[in-house]
Amino acid sequence: MTFAPYGSWKSPVTTDLIVAGSIGVSSPCFAGGIQYWAESRPQEGGRIVVVRRDADGSEHDLFAAPFNARTRVHEYGGDAWLIHDGLVYFSNFADQQVHVAGDGEPRPLTHTEGLRFANGVVDARRNRIIYVIEDHRAPGEAVNRIGAVDLVTGDVTMLCEGHDFYSSPALDADAKRLAFIAWDHPNMPWDETLLYVADLDASGLAGEPVCIAGESEALQQPRFAPNGNLVYISDRSGWWNLYEVDADGQHRALCPMEAEFGVPLWAFGASTYDF
Repeated sequence: MTFAPYGSWKSPVTTDLIVAGSIGVSSPCFAGGIQYWAESRPQEGGRIVVVRRDADGSEHDLFAAPFNARTRVHEYGGDAWLIHDGLVYFSNFADQQVHVAGDGEPRPLTHTEGLRFANGVVDARRNRIIYVIEDHRAPGEAVNRIGAVDLVTGDVTMLCEGHDFYSSPALDADAKRLAFIAWDHPNMPWDETLLYVADLDASGLAGEPVCIAGESEALQQPRFAPNGNLVYISDRSGWWNLYEVDADGQHRALCPMEAEFGVPLWAFGASTYDF
């Protein structure tokens, strides 16, 4: 029997013991008919690894320790990896650079110390990934922008700036229009955000972004539908409902009801609807 003063007894049941076998699974997806997902492994210090399941049912880690698919953009993380042409592109926690891996050792794609990358979307037309990029190269508060990383050179091109925070870059089917969410201090993304659309020229540079919704509402998860219209979530009715804006700029509620289709965006990568 163990005796100890009140409040000082050391239990053999520790938090490490409780979570040791509890692997967190997130972000499942299919790419090229292959299934992928991320695993957060407490027994490895919370390291996040991307796993692939092949057609024969075998499972493979796409990179070994110490590589860790975790971004520090906005500090809350989320949406740190994606699959393109059978390769995983991920933000590595140690250096916050984008790395690429297949079945071999990951290699760094970007080489700009002080930049962090998250919430990527592939622009296959221009062989690049568009990211939310957080810039810590100068003293003071970090600067957030929408930017692109060339998949051959790793060069970074900034596309949109001017707000304190960005999220959810989305491309239409022709990669000619870029939508994204932006907001500023002191708002959180569930308080008040703005929805922008920018035209992309042949080289991929963005024209002046046009704000098509926002002010006194919280918007999230913009995506272009198969018909080319932009769909998004807004709480303008008091509930996070789905809306669509057509080529004429007309907005309409898709499924109005007293129900929440969105979630508070603590981290990148929320996905509560699809086509």
